[in-house]
Amino acid sequence: MSDSPNSRAALLDAMVDAAVAAGRAAHDIYVSGFEVQHKADQSPVTAADHAAEAIILERLRKVAPHVPIVAEEEVAAGRLPAIGSEFFLVDPLDGTKEFVQRIGDFTVNIALIRAGDPVLGVVYAPVTSGLYIGNVADGWAQRARQASDARHAAPRQPIKVRAAPERGLSVVVSRSHATPETETYLTHYKVAERVSVGSSLKFCLVAAGEADLYPRLGPTMEWDTAAGHAVLVAAGGAVLAPGGEPLRYGKPGLRNSHFIAGGTLHLVPLAAS
Repeated sequence: MSDSPNSRAALLDAMVDAAVAAGRAAHDIYVSGFEVQHKADQSPVTAADHAAEAIILERLRKVAPHVPIVAEEEVAAGRLPAIGSEFFLVDPLDGTKEFVQRIGDFTVNIALIRAGDPVLGVVYAPVTSGLYIGNVADGWAQRARQASDARHAAPRQPIKVRAAPERGLSVVVSRSHATPETETYLTHYKVAERVSVGSSLKFCLVAAGEADLYPRLGPTMEWDTAAGHAVLVAAGGAVLAPGGEPLRYGKPGLRNSHFIAGGTLHLVPLAAS
């Protein structure tokens, strides 16, 4: 795929359109009602996961037919394409547990990976109309309040990570996956408040300068993190694996290590495993 600023902008616009359309479908199901099923690993799945993913797959294949797409429900069904240096990572509904519990901070996530790094990312939260966009290659991130049923694109504002507040850090932690290891890690910092949030919105709060640190010392898959990772890095932040190296993508099994995500503060490294 061409890698000029114009081609990146066009592809990112297509990713945004796909995420908003998928979010609209998920939101309609969220409002109208749904049944909950469980995958082989006992994680919940609904019609919204499948409907959103189908929309994203169709749209991405139109604009980038030669780029492999690794999507959560496709992988769950045993359909994992061969991937090279460039591929999409798609989580059609991150925060299914929140979706099932009628908590509105679930998100649609689309990222483009090149040479192991997320270079473009879109995170969309249809219930709250929160749209976050990251272009790492061109060094900018934006957000908008984009209603899923709006006819036109909403105005976008640039976002950047903030300097760490003197009073202490605002730490975002997982609503559904808190761990004792996270509590131990946080003793390295002066923490003023903790914000419990589901899904990839944790990355976005740090990217928008509304929080400072997101430690994740528990299991995640690559599609859970790639889009939010791109937004945060584009906004001036970092996502580090144990040992202090950037978290990479395209790993065997598509499983992430533990990681820490932050803005301008010095991130205390996780011990290498």
